[in-house]
Amino acid sequence: MYKYDGRLIHQSHDDDGIIEVVELNGIRSLHFGSHPRQSSMRLAAPHKLELTYVRAMTGWLLFKQTLADDALIIGLGGGSLTKHLLHYFPECKLKVVEYRRSVVKIARSHFGLPLDPRLKVIVDDGGRYICQRTETEREHYSLLFVDAFDHEGMAESICNEAFFEACKLLLKKDGMLVINLWGTENSQFRQISQWLGRIFQWKLLFLPVRCKGNIIALAFNDHSAFYCMRDLRARALALEEHYQIEFPVFLKDLNTHNPHTLTNLIKP
Repeated sequence: MYKYDGRLIHQSHDDDGIIEVVELNGIRSLHFGSHPRQSSMRLAAPHKLELTYVRAMTGWLLFKQTLADDALIIGLGGGSLTKHLLHYFPECKLKVVEYRRSVVKIARSHFGLPLDPRLKVIVDDGGRYICQRTETEREHYSLLFVDAFDHEGMAESICNEAFFEACKLLLKKDGMLVINLWGTENSQFRQISQWLGRIFQWKLLFLPVRCKGNIIALAFNDHSAFYCMRDLRARALALEEHYQIEFPVFLKDLNTHNPHTLTNLIKP
């Protein structure tokens, strides 16, 4: 059976809808009952980040040398970002919160999510989990990634000001929040931008994903470093060679699309 232009290899249902896995030209993709891909994996290179927006979420590497401690990920999908971090950062410890237990099962059975002692997967509502941890896990994480979408858009529980305030509390003083947003013309995007700006004192950069509707927001906590553009350009080239990811493009787009906040973080 074919669907979304590819061969349907799995279809199941849970209380939140349809889960489908489709293969096309050596790429396996996760769908939630609609054409947009929630996650993709190239079968011949399972650790490569296939989707452009997920590669853009690695933009944090321009500003941090490595990940040698704890990170929290809200939203698992097929586990592309999780696998990338486990593969390249052997000293990291990851906690992933995924709302749908069936998605966790598919990530393991069809997308190679490993059983790794450095990885803990929790089935829970991401927004609720974050807001309930502001005391027990305060200032615990160097990085916090949010990529929580269903077939209709961003999960409701993370689209509120209290959620982003809680994210800031869970981050170390020099920590970063990396979040996948959708659409510059979207009123929800504008509202979230205002929340992030206020909460993170406009230490905030937006990275539009070329030819896509995604926008990756990078929010920096209070004690983040001040960066030099010349050093960042050199770092982008080194990162591109190491990871085969288009970091110079990311840096160029960050420079272009953040005229009002760039100087809060980067000097020429």
